[in-house]
Amino acid sequence: MCNRFVGTWKLVSSENFDDYMKELGVGLATRKLGGLAKPDVIISMKGDIVTIRTESTFKNTTISFKLGQQFDETTADDRKVKSVVTLEKGALVQVQKWNGKESTIKRRLVDGKMVVVSSHSLYADKGQKDAAFSLLLSK
Repeated sequence: MCNRFVGTWKLVSSENFDDYMKELGVGLATRKLGGLAKPDVIISMKGDIVTIRTESTFKNTTISFKLGQQFDETTADDRKVKSVVTLEKGALVQVQKWNGKESTIKRRLVDGKMVVVSSHSLYADKGQKDAAFSLLLSK
């Protein structure tokens, strides 16, 4: 099922990304650079290992993982998080946890495009959603 996500995806549009980064505590200069970035997302598979590489003029990041297994991740804004990616109803769902906080990133395919929706909870145990953003990417 992950094979459907394999390929190179280019950013088409973005909504609320600056607000999301601000809620995460990302500084103004980094937010401005991040907002200008037009990343390519390259998803590949080798056996049961999925790799997601995000490339932009601002920063490149790579994560490799097995579905359902926790791994350490350093995010583009240098947060050290524990992540788990699962496949739920055809969507790749990534949950990042750090310091009592939680972000959920859902990647799903709609009409040949990848829609990425992320939400951030300051108080993970209370389920309070503080910020969200969405991206639209195409091949």
